[in-house]
Amino acid sequence: MAFGCPFASIHPGSVTVNLGSSGFMAYSLEKQNPLLPRIFAVVDDIFCLFQGHIENVAVLKQQYGLNKTANEGIIVIEAYRTLRDRGPYPPDQVVRDIQGKFAFVIYDSSSKATFIASDADGSVPFFWGTDAEGHLVLADDTETVKKVCWKSFAPFPKGCFFTSSGGLRSYEHPLNELKPVPRVDSSGHVCGATFSVDVEAKKESTGMKKVGSAADWSANY
Repeated sequence: MAFGCPFASIHPGSVTVNLGSSGFMAYSLEKQNPLLPRIFAVVDDIFCLFQGHIENVAVLKQQYGLNKTANEGIIVIEAYRTLRDRGPYPPDQVVRDIQGKFAFVIYDSSSKATFIASDADGSVPFFWGTDAEGHLVLADDTETVKKVCWKSFAPFPKGCFFTSSGGLRSYEHPLNELKPVPRVDSSGHVCGATFSVDVEAKKESTGMKKVGSAADWSANY
């Protein structure tokens, strides 16, 4: 799977969704791990690329009022939509409630918001970086990211989530800041950065002030 890079030129036969000025999403079913399948889902102009599996599917379906046929992609979209529509849970709790091995990218075309997360163990290969024009690029294989980002990429931080409005946060340690650490490749060259929890620096509360049921949380987080 990939978000924001020329995936189709690297993987012929892949499916690409054009998101206009926001970039595009693309995925292919080739060479996927059967234990960590890729899923693409769309609900009400919310697009989701999901890879992996959720262990507490039944619990989450009940929590979000979904039917038995809903897959992991639909579950993640509904979790995001609950946040967007000012649900009762903060973002870190919503992601923490998802148990399993996963990585996902959500793009909400109505608000142009992006929501990205990876499980606490980094079980699914997932990389991010920036291309020469500063565009965000994400993919589940290094070759795709390396081709367009060169050395400006790194593994997506495990146990973290990223929003286009609030940046990168740890959902395991939501009250702590994250600090970048230069990443050195096998040749000894600096290649992107990793992030670690700063136990000394505390963030302000991650709670979201309710400003009306119609308000979009992502604009204030």
